[in-house]
Amino acid sequence: MPTSFSDGELRKKIANQLHIRNFSFQIENKSLDARNKSNIHWLLTIAVHSDEIKGGGALPYEPLMIPVKDRNESALVVGNGPAGFFCAFVLQRAGFEVTMIDRGFEVEKRDRSIELFEKEGIFNPLGNYAFGEGGAGTFSDGKLTSRSKHISKERQFILDSYIAAGAPREIAYMAHPHLGTDNLKRIVKKLRQQFIEAGGKMLFETMMTDISVKNGQVVEVITNKGNFNPDRVFIAPGHSAYDTYRMLMQNGVLFRTKNFALGSRMEHRQEIINIAQWGKPALPGVKAAEYRLTSNADNKHQVYSFCMCPGGMVVPAAAFEKTNIVNGMSYYLRDGRFANAACVAGIHPDSLAGKVVSPSEALDLVEQLEKSFFDFTGNYVAPACNISDFLESKIKNKKLESSFPLGLQIAPLWEMLPAHVTSAMRAGLLDFGQKMRNFETGILLGLESKTSSPVQVLRDDDARCTGFSNLYMLGEGSGYAGGIISSAADGVKVAMKCILAQ
Repeated sequence: MPTSFSDGELRKKIANQLHIRNFSFQIENKSLDARNKSNIHWLLTIAVHSDEIKGGGALPYEPLMIPVKDRNESALVVGNGPAGFFCAFVLQRAGFEVTMIDRGFEVEKRDRSIELFEKEGIFNPLGNYAFGEGGAGTFSDGKLTSRSKHISKERQFILDSYIAAGAPREIAYMAHPHLGTDNLKRIVKKLRQQFIEAGGKMLFETMMTDISVKNGQVVEVITNKGNFNPDRVFIAPGHSAYDTYRMLMQNGVLFRTKNFALGSRMEHRQEIINIAQWGKPALPGVKAAEYRLTSNADNKHQVYSFCMCPGGMVVPAAAFEKTNIVNGMSYYLRDGRFANAACVAGIHPDSLAGKVVSPSEALDLVEQLEKSFFDFTGNYVAPACNISDFLESKIKNKKLESSFPLGLQIAPLWEMLPAHVTSAMRAGLLDFGQKMRNFETGILLGLESKTSSPVQVLRDDDARCTGFSNLYMLGEGSGYAGGIISSAADGVKVAMKCILAQ
């Protein structure tokens, strides 16, 4: 169908193709085909229901079946991101007595705190882009794509839950669905209300500071608002809670190091990306052009774009005071002047350190890098340079356009990033420039260090932390997921394993 098709045009096309008059239909899949720039169009898969069709009918998907019974068992879920929330949501439906805690603010208060940070540079550890209701995903592009396999039932449950909480119905069929931060803020609030109305308890500004362990069992969870004695403990700390990781390590929870990624944010005027992808500055019926780029770069490290935000903005995403990192976000309409995406190189902590490091040392390496970017500017302003300057290791362009709310400071990013990362990014950016016209005219800004965790918890087949009988760790913080859908799906899967093991 043409990019600007109407429902009437689609209905006429279905009627003509199937030679029927009375029918209902629903879109099953919708993706943009831009391979031929002179004929860009939508590709749609349609499920049609009609008495005029003999022997036809769409096959229903297999739903997630949650066993429900009176369990007389309590569960504490720590962390209110997608993994933690959907774990708690499923446990509650199954009959557990569920309490959910989060160190940060509820979304309304968190929103005000972030607004103050962006206007005046006043950082709040309880209300920022990392911590608070909905996790880091609440203030993002709200992408609902995932490369995780074998999560179809979980994914459908998550999408249905979002739609029931007010998400656009198109997320059920778009090839690259997204919610936008404006929708997400409303959705997580609605999900909170549903959870509480169904009997769940949700506490904010309640930080887990320690756990008490006896014979491989967590017998008490200590917080700044009092202690809990649940039967089961589920921890979904997100990608930034390094203090929580360290506390768990000190209490015998086993971790290992793994590959992760480092780099910076790339930013271009959205029109440049539109022209490169579509051959024109705008396309009726399509919000803004996207891209996904990968490169084998130096044949040692893969370089790739990550979390591309069309029509979005780059935001100060520090989780802790006196650290300086960036991330991207956008609103549902994706109608901002700029496009941004991370440009990161895959790397192992051992390669970064030049020696074998422990999980705790891997966290130290990343934290030191985040602090060094803060030390360079002395605040949360983003160090930045033109992509062409990065490629040549020479500052020539001191006028940089950006959406970043706290301003930019011209900086030699090639000296601030680890040498392995700089070398790989140079090769990758040169490759990107061959694939997309005028790509080198964009800028690089800040440090992108939270695409994934450098550590991973050890879990048994029932998703419990190895050596523990009632402790589970899930989502991005566990090292087994990344992004809204895969994190939420991990939360659902962990909850279901707990339920079905009884």
